[in-house]
Amino acid sequence: MDLFLSKLLPLFIYPIGLSCLILMVSISAILKRRSRLGILGISVAIAILWISSSGGFSTWIVRSLEKQYLPGEISQADAIVLLGGATYSQLPPRPWIEVSEEGDRVLYTAKLYRENRAPLIIPTGGRVEWKGPGSAEAEDMATLMETMGVPRSAMILESKALNTYENAVNVKAILTERNIGRFLLVTSATHMPRSMMIFRKLGMNPIAAPTDYWKTDRDANLTSFESRILNLLPDADNLRDTNRAIKEYIGIVIYKLKGWA
Repeated sequence: MDLFLSKLLPLFIYPIGLSCLILMVSISAILKRRSRLGILGISVAIAILWISSSGGFSTWIVRSLEKQYLPGEISQADAIVLLGGATYSQLPPRPWIEVSEEGDRVLYTAKLYRENRAPLIIPTGGRVEWKGPGSAEAEDMATLMETMGVPRSAMILESKALNTYENAVNVKAILTERNIGRFLLVTSATHMPRSMMIFRKLGMNPIAAPTDYWKTDRDANLTSFESRILNLLPDADNLRDTNRAIKEYIGIVIYKLKGWA
């Protein structure tokens, strides 16, 4: 139930959910002949949706997370910890496992292994039952990496965790059992700040290996008149990115309140 509520309640803080709540209150106000309050609410809802789906705002809030851990020289390590949230299980009519927007995590981990950055990979992530059937995320990611030349013998699967905190707790147990010290932590750039906080809080010292950057330097430094105009207009992709960034900030706050980060 706690996991369900943690997914449900933030929906009313994200731009779409918040705007819908404001619109419902505004319609109620108009029906009660409080038209000024209703018009104000509708205006606020439109402003929230417009701003959060504009390229300028979306780029700013996403890069505020992504710039905290930028790519650098990757050190040698004893293991690579790969966080889940990057796959969809093979369910009809999918012909095979599919990758989500965060699928770069799997690709990058396989690349690091093939470059001999570490001899062991720990894919981590279970599968939330109420979201539907399917294999554990760790299992799906391992299957994908096998097709990229990573032998199953080079992987230790952690397939029970349902959130980032559980990822870290279960990974720590594996690292302790195998006496592993230095490890690379692979996840999306926006997710890296929260992940590093959690792993460090548990006494580990991961080496950040971020990937899956949603915004580039070009997005932040538009030069043409046309691109700047389009950057001011609403766009569904920008709204999605804004939503994900807000999700991370909410996660950081909640995890800090719980003492997890």
